[in-house]
Amino acid sequence: YRSNEVKSGSGIEPLSQRITLKLENFDGDNSRTDIDLNRDVLKSETSSVKIPELDLVLEHGTLGGRFTTVEGLLIEIRDQLKINNPFLSGDSVSSKMKDFLNELDRVISGERRPVTLILEDPAGNSYIQSIGDEDSQLTVERFDRNFEQNEFLGLNDMITDNYY
Repeated sequence: YRSNEVKSGSGIEPLSQRITLKLENFDGDNSRTDIDLNRDVLKSETSSVKIPELDLVLEHGTLGGRFTTVEGLLIEIRDQLKINNPFLSGDSVSSKMKDFLNELDRVISGERRPVTLILEDPAGNSYIQSIGDEDSQLTVERFDRNFEQNEFLGLNDMITDNYY
């Protein structure tokens, strides 16, 4: 048995984070596509995953925590939708869902570009590997959490006054 699931043992960072990776082809250079798909990814269990070009949104907690590659994360998403979903077998699969899964396969194979992968983590514990000092395809933003994110993390009701 083999698993790449990760359970966080770290605390909650002071700021929320959004990591954005633009997957692009460079003049048909497949080696660059391979580099992007082979980047390490640590997706914490509190992180959401978005691919706007596919209208894909996986809310916080979906897939749990994972240490994998970009390609591995995309394959895990596809497998969860395709294999582990009893509503997507037989005649119940809609043509829209088949089209979506085909587009996701095209992203995995490198045929569909540009595509944006966004990890938004209110706990600030996710990571995507940077390629070099100045990686123009990767941005990391840190920002204050909103009320809903603090509620999700259980911070709104936490009393720390006079706590020693």
